Amino acid sequence: MSWPLAANLSMLFADLPMAERCHAAAEAGFDGVEIQFPYDIPAATLQNHLAAAGMPLVLINVPAGDLMTGGPGLAGVPSREAAFDEALQQAVEYALVLRPEKVNVLPGRLAEGVDREAALDTLARNLGKAAKAFADINVCLVCEAINRHDMPGFLLGSSEELLAMIERVDHPNLSAQLDLYHLARMGESIPASVALLAGRIGHVQFADAPGRGEPGTGNLDFHEAFGALNEHGYRGWLAAEYKPALPPEQSLQWLAQWTAAGTFRLQARSV
Repeated sequence: MSWPLAANLSMLFADLPMAERCHAAAEAGFDGVEIQFPYDIPAATLQNHLAAAGMPLVLINVPAGDLMTGGPGLAGVPSREAAFDEALQQAVEYALVLRPEKVNVLPGRLAEGVDREAALDTLARNLGKAAKAFADINVCLVCEAINRHDMPGFLLGSSEELLAMIERVDHPNLSAQLDLYHLARMGESIPASVALLAGRIGHVQFADAPGRGEPGTGNLDFHEAFGALNEHGYRGWLAAEYKPALPPEQSLQWLAQWTAAGTFRLQARSV
């Protein structure tokens, strides 16, 4: 058995229109794509782009309000629960058309003046609502920890905090999105993180660390990370979510090298 590989089109091929990004991902050898926030393109139009390129959509995020511009976002802010409900409804409507395998909720930052425990209570309630809403349409919900170097004050910054939230919500349709880059930036042992979340990992993303570039531009031990995923039975997608640090003709050299070496496909076979 092997891992399918997805390209995050919000970061990769970003100089191209979305329709061309879908085709570029297919031509490069990816098996599917993910898009962080697809909501500026009508769902039917985006579905046509994906179908024309033969690319399944692996994952999208629920809209996160002002999170990407420095704010606290929606999911963990007590005063923004109505706004989160609206964002959740929009994500459900898109998911009904696009049929992604997974939808991710970004926990967000601790809002100014909000008690951390109150924020976690709000996040748990919102994740519970989202888990049920997506279970009703047969889409899996995931949630991720993000490093506090890139996003200071992020509510969930470690695999332990992520596991605690998943256990707090206690819904069968909620699992972990494991981002190797974010865990590495927090100084975590990737094998230890994988072991801690074993059986609860719904999706895996990667970039090299510390720069978040393509594999080979940092010091993340991908062989060790993939070995841990294999050991603990992960059989989902691997998604390349990095900021290209090299020129386009060089940025995907890792993909050809990994394919030739069997890095992510042969390593993933049952042992």
